[in-house]
Amino acid sequence: MNLFKTKASLLGVVAAVALAVLALPAAAITNGVPDDEEHPYVGQLLFYLPDEVDDRFSDPGVWANCSGTLVSPTVVVTAGHCVYGVGLNGVTPDGGNGGNEVWVNFNEAPDYSQIPPSSDYIPDHNAQRYEDRLVWLASQPDWHRGTAQAHPDYDPGLFLLHDLGVVVLDEPVDPGDYGTLPALGELDGYLKNGKNRSLFTPVGYGLNKVLPTGVEGGDIRYKATVKLVNLKGTYGVPEGTSAVFSNNKGAPHTGGTCFGDSGGPFFVKGTSQVVAVNSFGISPNCTGTDGAYRIDQEDDLDWLATFLY
Repeated sequence: MNLFKTKASLLGVVAAVALAVLALPAAAITNGVPDDEEHPYVGQLLFYLPDEVDDRFSDPGVWANCSGTLVSPTVVVTAGHCVYGVGLNGVTPDGGNGGNEVWVNFNEAPDYSQIPPSSDYIPDHNAQRYEDRLVWLASQPDWHRGTAQAHPDYDPGLFLLHDLGVVVLDEPVDPGDYGTLPALGELDGYLKNGKNRSLFTPVGYGLNKVLPTGVEGGDIRYKATVKLVNLKGTYGVPEGTSAVFSNNKGAPHTGGTCFGDSGGPFFVKGTSQVVAVNSFGISPNCTGTDGAYRIDQEDDLDWLATFLY
C-alpha cells in the first residue's frame, strides 16, 4: 500500500486549457511483473512539497513519490512535475527549482517500516512530522539525497510541453549499471516501415490496480511491456512532444503504467535506453493508453548534457 500521496492525487485533474486537453500526471505498473533486479538503476523518489495541502492536516506540507532512472553516478532522470516545487530547507524555492528535499532509493522494495507514520501527527502536527522524517532519512543509507531541477521551460500549468526533470545526487551511487540516453529523434524511427511493432518496457514503483473500492500495490519496482501507439500526444496535442503507449492486458503487451510511476522510464525493450519518461494518463483507473514525455528531443538532450558532461 502506498504510504504517501502521489503527485497525481495532489494535482488532481490538470486542466491544460492552452493545450485543449485533460490529463493526469501519471503515477504505477498495471498487469506487470516484478522487475526482479533487471533495472537496478531505476529508483523511487521521495520528496517534500511545502506548499501542497494534505487534507488530513491543518497546515500545508506533503510527502510524495515518483520514479526515475540513474543515468550517471549522480544524475537521475525523471518527470518535471516530480521535481518542480520540491522544498528547499522547508520552503518552496523561488521559481520552483533547486529544492534539496528529495531522496532516491534504488532497492526493489524500499523499506518504509520505520518511517514516522502520518497517523501519529494528524491533524495539527504536520511540522513535527516533517522534522522527524528528516531525521529518519538522514539515518538511512539507502535513501540518497539530491537537488531537484525541472526543464528550464517547464510550466506546471502546461506540464505536457516540457515534462522533464533531474535529481542531482549529493553523493555518487553505483548500482552496477546505468540507464542510457537516446539518440536525437530516436522514437521517430519506430513509426516508420512497421517498426512500431517494436516493444518498450516501462518501469516504476506505482500502484498495480485502481479499483472502485480502493487500490492495490505500490512501493515495489515493477515492469511491463507496451507498444508505441503514436507520437501525437494526448488528443494530438502537443504534436511530436509526447508519446502514447498501449496499456493493455495480454500478450505481447503485459500492462502499462499507473499512479506512482510518474518520471519512470520507457526503455526500448531489452536495452537500457530511456526514450521517454512517464508523464500523464487519460483514464483514472489506469487503462487504455499511457502518456510519456519524449526525451529524444534536441532541447531535452542538450539540457541533460549540462548535467552529464
